[in-house]
Amino acid sequence: MTAALVAGQVVTVAEIDERERVLRAGNMASALPRPGTSEGRQLRRWLTQLVTAERVVALENVGAEHVPDIEDVLPDMAARLEIGSIAAAVLATEAGRAAFARVTAGVGVTDIDIVAYHRRNPGRFAARRTGVVDFARARPLIAAHLGAAARRRAFRLWLDARCAALVELAPGYEHPGDPRQPDNTHKH
Repeated sequence: MTAALVAGQVVTVAEIDERERVLRAGNMASALPRPGTSEGRQLRRWLTQLVTAERVVALENVGAEHVPDIEDVLPDMAARLEIGSIAAAVLATEAGRAAFARVTAGVGVTDIDIVAYHRRNPGRFAARRTGVVDFARARPLIAAHLGAAARRRAFRLWLDARCAALVELAPGYEHPGDPRQPDNTHKH
């Protein structure tokens, strides 16, 4: 049976079953929802999103000269939350980080962005005691901070667009947030 197609290539239900089995055999098993429940089906939908995103990255990854370390791409929990669970999980793989390097190689920030950020957040990179830092010392820190956020955003947008273009989900394996699927709990 088919859970999804990625550029015409089949992602089988058996593959989703195996990913779920591995996850349930891990050290976080007690935190997972019970199989067969609404939340358990949502987990399977999430796993399908992950498998298809990994396939998209594999299809489109022509490699990169430098594969960044995970800590360079996702340095903290805020970065992981910012990029989303699927993109964060993809970036945990070497192929995902190679795609990240390739996709975001030309992403940067402008001097205008850096100056504006410093004006809005003058104490952001200051020592705790003084609460202030001069622009010359803050500039490279701000550039790195904004540049990293811009690269994460660019990668997430690229991954979302490529998945939208290449992935076709079978009934029962829709996106967990799709309001048309019966287990969606996000209501307005």
